[in-house]
Amino acid sequence: MTIDRRSFIKLLSAGAGFGAVGVPFAAKANELMPKKGRRVVVVGGGYGGTIAAKYIRMNDPTIEVVLVERNTKFVSCPFSNLVIGGNRQMSDITIGYDKLGKNHGITIVHAEVTDIDAAGKKVVTDKGTLSYDRLVLSPGIDFRTEEIEGYTADTANKVPHAWKAGDQTTLLRKQLTDMKDGGTFVLSIPLSPFRCPPGPYERTSQIAFYLKKHKPKSKILVLDSNPDIASKGKLFRKGWDKYYQGLIEYKGAQKVTKVDAASNTVWVDGIEAVKGDVVNLVPPQRAGAIAAKAGVVGPDGKWCPVNQQTFESSMVPDIHVIGDACIAGAMPKSGYSANSEAKICALNIVALMNGRETISLSGINTCYSFITDDEAVSVAAVYTFDEEKKAIVSVKDSGGVSPDLSKLEATYAESWLRNILTEMSS
Repeated sequence: MTIDRRSFIKLLSAGAGFGAVGVPFAAKANELMPKKGRRVVVVGGGYGGTIAAKYIRMNDPTIEVVLVERNTKFVSCPFSNLVIGGNRQMSDITIGYDKLGKNHGITIVHAEVTDIDAAGKKVVTDKGTLSYDRLVLSPGIDFRTEEIEGYTADTANKVPHAWKAGDQTTLLRKQLTDMKDGGTFVLSIPLSPFRCPPGPYERTSQIAFYLKKHKPKSKILVLDSNPDIASKGKLFRKGWDKYYQGLIEYKGAQKVTKVDAASNTVWVDGIEAVKGDVVNLVPPQRAGAIAAKAGVVGPDGKWCPVNQQTFESSMVPDIHVIGDACIAGAMPKSGYSANSEAKICALNIVALMNGRETISLSGINTCYSFITDDEAVSVAAVYTFDEEKKAIVSVKDSGGVSPDLSKLEATYAESWLRNILTEMSS
């Protein structure tokens, strides 16, 4: 079942403004859908939220599941770098929610979540409130823009981050294609941890691919707050040496602390000014804003500590946090990780709501990164829950990086995206 804006307006009209006993509808509209039985509300329809909602229903159809997501379409961050580089289209990374709702009996509400009443167990949206027995938050990321001097509410419209796929992806792509041949593209990378550890270096590769083909007199300057490339570094450097010599200038330990969007200028450590024809500033990150309103963000104000077996918040009972927003031990902040976390979280929610024993995670993560249009590299690991440490750890001698740049790795990546988006949307 899907409740969109049009359906909601029709519902208001049908009621002619009054409830059954003559009370003005507005007085009753605070509750969007009365809760009749056991209910789990899931906030966030990305790699984690869709899978959590689906697997709760698959494992116990007697539990009502409501998925709240502001957007009517999901746009994948994985593969969005290829859109920026011109090697994929937005349609390749975009899915809808209708089949997910119909196939599994999930009620999908397209609304903005404005608050969480943890004490009253209510999710507050711009369309009304939703009561829950358990809540799953998969809110993704927001940015710590307060750490960058000069960053305003309008900065991203001129100096895009493109770290949330969609309009920002399209904007950065347009700025790249509009850039003059001979121009400088500046990419600023925040200190880790951040969403998708290899993502900035794949983006570097894809922009270099575009420049080599269309604007060979140009270059990309990478200002990395981290001392070096942490994920698949040797393979990235090998790819850059092989395909993009003279196009990429990489500088580690270059933390951007100030920006002037009007002049496309950033400052490293507040001292050295760097101007670009296009500036892609990726700010430092934190859990999505609604996590703070729910009271599940840790004392550092960044990420959400959880019981890493069940993903229940360490701060607030009956709220589970999955995906990029949570602290998941050794697991990186990636779409594949969110998928793995969502499945174990869903199984444990069903167990907890039925008085059964919980189970521990056995999950995997693979991150693919494209160096060209058809060659990629990967890193993979297997994860488990360590009972003694009470934390998710990587299994010794599992996974590792791919041996080289490979067209086969690119084929694996394409298959992964196709399969995971199908799992999320059907």
